[in-house]
Amino acid sequence: MTPVMMYSTQVCPYCVMAEKLLQKKGVNHLQKILIDVDATQREEMMSRTGRRTVPQIFIGERHVGGYDDLVALDRAGELDGLLK
Repeated sequence: MTPVMMYSTQVCPYCVMAEKLLQKKGVNHLQKILIDVDATQREEMMSRTGRRTVPQIFIGERHVGGYDDLVALDRAGELDGLLK
């Protein structure tokens, strides 16, 4: 399975929903980077994505965006292919 990484915070409800969707899709190991714990990680996230909000999700090297983007990929039938 393709590695999945998510920039997150400890209190983000959209991050929790994204993690649950990914688990439902069979993602057993999600690398979470907590940007509220390490400010340098927040800067890295903004530099990599151009966005300030969490979650910011990467599947492999592809930035898929946030929770709404992840759900849109799933509804379009594209998420399963990215995760393989």
